[in-house]
Amino acid sequence: QVQLVESGGGLVQPGGSLRLSCAASRIAFSIYTMGWYRQAPGKQRELVASTTAGSSTNYADSVKGRFTISRDNAKNTVYLQMNSLKPEDTAVYYCNAAHSFFTDYWGQGTQVTVSS
Repeated sequence: QVQLVESGGGLVQPGGSLRLSCAASRIAFSIYTMGWYRQAPGKQRELVASTTAGSSTNYADSVKGRFTISRDNAKNTVYLQMNSLKPEDTAVYYCNAAHSFFTDYWGQGTQVTVSS
């Protein structure tokens, strides 16, 4: 079965940093667009950042300059480096892999809590 496993979430203070990882298996990782989404309680899931097979990147305006998405095709892993974290970044973060409109997969999510 296709599998995406997120890790790296936790509790951090405002201004702190965290790096999320998503390890993929049983997909042709290098041809997939990989993305990070997040969902806070009572809010809709939103795209945070994505990176294509050609390594083009896209970021939500709210995280530009603070977050960086990257991928390591040799390890089938995508990362999200999060710096200068704010309380409003608190959410469950989900990894997504998409090859076409009918081919996409989701991880189980990892909790990120930013609080003093």
